[in-house]
Amino acid sequence: MRKFFLAFCAALLWASSAHAQGIAPGDAAAIRQTIERQIDAFRADDGERAFGFADATIRAMFGDPASFMAMVRQGYGMIYRPRRFEFAQAVERPDGIAQAVEFEGLDGTSAVAVYEMRRQPDGTFRIAGVYLLKARRPSV
Repeated sequence: MRKFFLAFCAALLWASSAHAQGIAPGDAAAIRQTIERQIDAFRADDGERAFGFADATIRAMFGDPASFMAMVRQGYGMIYRPRRFEFAQAVERPDGIAQAVEFEGLDGTSAVAVYEMRRQPDGTFRIAGVYLLKARRPSV
């Protein structure tokens, strides 16, 4: 998984090189903190708090914290209850910033999640989408 993760990050950086101006260290830290806080909210089953880290598009799509949490539990189990996670470098894109995170679920499955981050009018970052890439089962 580590080789795939590193290859993915290299491809993401290469594909974004035309737009990559470098991400300010403060922005990178704020993005990581937003993601970590949402994961903490998932671990605590705090739907209100977890839903608060989503941008307006995601909130409109799901309407309420309960619907949002049901979607996360059903489709993003390793993010809802990770055994571990590790951040890679964030990449600036035309529509925001993509932050890759490697997750391992409690069942041993692993995947790379790409978080689409959007800067809000107040300067904070919110999560505009999460895409899982190449989930795999543990080898026995």
